[in-house]
Amino acid sequence: MKILVINGPNLNMLGKREPAIYGTLSLDQVNADLKKEFPEVVFTFFQNNSEGAIIDTLQGTIGKVYDGVILNPGAYTHTSYAIRDAIAALDTPVIEVHLSNIHAREEFRSHSVTAGVCAGQIAGFGPRSYSLAVEALRRIVQRPK
Repeated sequence: MKILVINGPNLNMLGKREPAIYGTLSLDQVNADLKKEFPEVVFTFFQNNSEGAIIDTLQGTIGKVYDGVILNPGAYTHTSYAIRDAIAALDTPVIEVHLSNIHAREEFRSHSVTAGVCAGQIAGFGPRSYSLAVEALRRIVQRPK
């Protein structure tokens, strides 16, 4: 199984930025733990603070052999119709992931413009959200078409 993991703005600051909300692990540690937990999965990791780079990376999956995408769009979750449109153009299933429970935080964070075109959303389980997304992708890929 091949999975692309895309992390959006400020996720490069994990472990430093608001650790009470986002935890103390760095993004590199989260990625390493994911690889360790799922050694049979080939992961490609990408992080960028730029909306355009995230869109280019999503579009770059077209015609490539990824079984799924795990996407933490960060604050773009609430604002980026352009990322939403890029997801909608894909044949590959996308799972939206959030470390914190976006529905239990500030009101503006409770609405995701991207979730509606994703196969699902997992939020509020810290780094475990990524692991749960891998499990979800496994089930989606194994489902008879």
